[in-house]
Amino acid sequence: MGELQAYLGLALSLILFCVKVFAFVDCVARTPQTLQAATPVAKNGWLVILGLTVVAHIVTFDNPLRLLNLAGTLAAFVYLAQVRGSQHSH
Repeated sequence: MGELQAYLGLALSLILFCVKVFAFVDCVARTPQTLQAATPVAKNGWLVILGLTVVAHIVTFDNPLRLLNLAGTLAAFVYLAQVRGSQHSH
């Protein structure tokens, strides 16, 4: 049972890490004007937030359910919902 839990934790950590990296790369690729139209947070703000979440996840990779990782995951999902969601609604 402990081995299954370790594999599930690793899979969850990898999936959440990929979400954070995707959000960060998406933010890098967008122009500031595109982000300004979709969200009240400036591009530099999102870059700092998402960059720190990626670094924090790397530092605490073994436990995806730590508070810092959960906050970073929430930030990545908020970014994706605001920016990518507004892009598809137009």
